Amino acid sequence: MPETTTPASPCTPEREAHSPARSTLWGRALGVLAWLSFLAETIIIGTGGAVRLTGSGLGCSEWPLCTPESLVPILEVDGIHGFIEFGNRLMTGVVGAIALAVVLLVLHHLGGRRALTSALWFALGGILAAAAAFAIASPFQIPAFPVASAVLLIAVIAAAVRAIRTVPARRDLMTLAWITLIGVVAQALVGGITVLTGLNPFIVGFHYASSLLLVCVTAAFLVRLRAVPGPRARAVPSWFAILSHVTGLALAVTIFFGILTTGSGPHSGDAEVFRHGFDATVLAHVHSWPGYVLAVLVLALTVAAWVLRLEPRKWLLVLVIAITVQVGVGVWQAREGLPPLLVGIHMVLAALSAATYTVVVLHLKKPVARED
Repeated sequence: MPETTTPASPCTPEREAHSPARSTLWGRALGVLAWLSFLAETIIIGTGGAVRLTGSGLGCSEWPLCTPESLVPILEVDGIHGFIEFGNRLMTGVVGAIALAVVLLVLHHLGGRRALTSALWFALGGILAAAAAFAIASPFQIPAFPVASAVLLIAVIAAAVRAIRTVPARRDLMTLAWITLIGVVAQALVGGITVLTGLNPFIVGFHYASSLLLVCVTAAFLVRLRAVPGPRARAVPSWFAILSHVTGLALAVTIFFGILTTGSGPHSGDAEVFRHGFDATVLAHVHSWPGYVLAVLVLALTVAAWVLRLEPRKWLLVLVIAITVQVGVGVWQAREGLPPLLVGIHMVLAALSAATYTVVVLHLKKPVARED
């Protein structure tokens, strides 16, 4: 992220005084995992886009199994589409494992063995409760695995609430780490619902929007990991902060209409899936209007930030580049008839633009010295 210095340790000063070498080691490990989490969340948007853009959305017709008889796809039966869809499911496991590792490391780093042990007990309880829910739902012809997944999600949320309340140090890091893990578990459940509902375009759109938000959360974790802990004060004029948030609204509206446009276009994820019936041509124009407003706002913020030498100026320059490329790709794909590769690039760039905007917002404030 923007700082290039050694990350500030999220440990409390007392723990650093007792074990500085160990704190540095844990801090470096956490930094590596945080970057891997951000990259994995970005990559899974690309693999999810590949599933949709290659018509592989129902390559695995069941969930969590690929077919009623097999967990993994069979080339002779499911073809290449099954392997593309299953590859995205495997990527979900990778994302979840990294998110879990970040949570465990943060717990151990900030709360010690007691906080880590408590979370592991919650994990065991959640697994047992999910298994019980699966066993109870199965005889009644209720979708057992979605029920079990929902129970596990509730257990993860409960563990997060307890950890955040009982570990006072660096609650910003604790909260962001848990949000990522909860989001990954929820995304797995939403992904299953997407398959079971035959790629409902609204659920598919929600699935993408949720993945984009997780990219922003992991970007925020990277920024806060390197930030000095403690109280913060606004580092920019009030009008600049207001304009920055208006820019965020323009970005959200642009992404929203982009999702609707994609949901109306030719890439449904499967040849047999019907779209939600909106006119894709009209939506493409509607999607472009807030996009151009966004580009103007970002450019204005960037010029003002460099003239006034404000804190977020470097990352605003990155955002200008990202938005410019994004507009160029959007115009190109519209003129070429929405080729799958360009649509996929557009999807990933939208997530990276949103993540960059998140970094900009987090630089609107700066740490202030504490009074004794």
